[in-house]
Amino acid sequence: MRFYARSQTYTCGVDLHRRTMYLCVLDHEGGIVFHRKLPCRPETFLAAVEPFRASLVVGCECLFSWYWLADLCAEAGIDFVLGHALGMRLIHGTKTKSDKLDSEKIARLLHSGHFPLAYVYPRATRATRDLLRRRLYFVRRRADLLTHLQIVEAQHNLEPLRVRRDRTAIRADYPERFPAGSARLSIVADCRMLDTLDQLIGTLERELVRSAKVDDLDSFCRLRTVPGIGEILAMTLIYEVPDFDRFDDVGEFASYGRLVAPRGESSGKLGASRGRKQGNVHLKWAFSEAAVLMLRDNPSAQKLHARLVRRFGKAKALSVLAHKIGRAVFFMQKRRLPFDPERFYAEG
Repeated sequence: MRFYARSQTYTCGVDLHRRTMYLCVLDHEGGIVFHRKLPCRPETFLAAVEPFRASLVVGCECLFSWYWLADLCAEAGIDFVLGHALGMRLIHGTKTKSDKLDSEKIARLLHSGHFPLAYVYPRATRATRDLLRRRLYFVRRRADLLTHLQIVEAQHNLEPLRVRRDRTAIRADYPERFPAGSARLSIVADCRMLDTLDQLIGTLERELVRSAKVDDLDSFCRLRTVPGIGEILAMTLIYEVPDFDRFDDVGEFASYGRLVAPRGESSGKLGASRGRKQGNVHLKWAFSEAAVLMLRDNPSAQKLHARLVRRFGKAKALSVLAHKIGRAVFFMQKRRLPFDPERFYAEG
């Protein structure tokens, strides 16, 4: 984990909420020079920090409402850093908690050089990334509805369909398979929701593909040279990691993508690993999906997977393959080169 290490005359900790924020400003010696609760208004914040702007750094936790504060500081020329929420909680966790205490703790972490940094995502593509994540939410709700159709079929002991339930053509007559009454009404509601989600997801995907081709066409085409990575996974990698240069090496990227298990050691003894949920869950999902899709109709990938199964076991082989894909993507993006199948599938 990286920490903020630059020295400033004033450090400002902000405990940020939807309607209010608590500001705590420390001077170079660590004394409190400003500590007050304020409404979340740009003009109010700028007026409060105006006496300290000559040498000021502002920090807040990486929670849902930080976008406007980061953009305001960028426009005003104020240094802004984003804190890793889980790391900050582990460092300054205490018995008593309040907004006033939290703002001071954030400022103390900044002042002491123990402020765990999170990534301040660029403003230009932030909304597109959030839209892509929202699309994934709708896809998962669609999968829940399809699963419910199967559950109700099993509850009524009906013969399973020989065709896929996600096809629009079968939905017109599909509710007729169920007994009249509440069961049929439940299926009708599911089918209507599926129709709406299909239309919505299709619209979002077309818009997202257009945006990706405008924002980074080279990366979009380059990532799609990897077997198993299609339009959606390519866009996920582009918008979740807009700048691969922020990673010093492939190990940092693998850790950020949750592709490696954290090591737990004490007194020379290995214990249970911790921190498995630290990192980008969307990257973890993307590389896991790519590993499964790569094996479809791909004899070279299947041979590689068989070697991994013999070496690591069936349960771990897919995770190792996902890690290998992540490493390949990292070097592809760093070096601006397409996928090299000979090197990827080579034994060793």
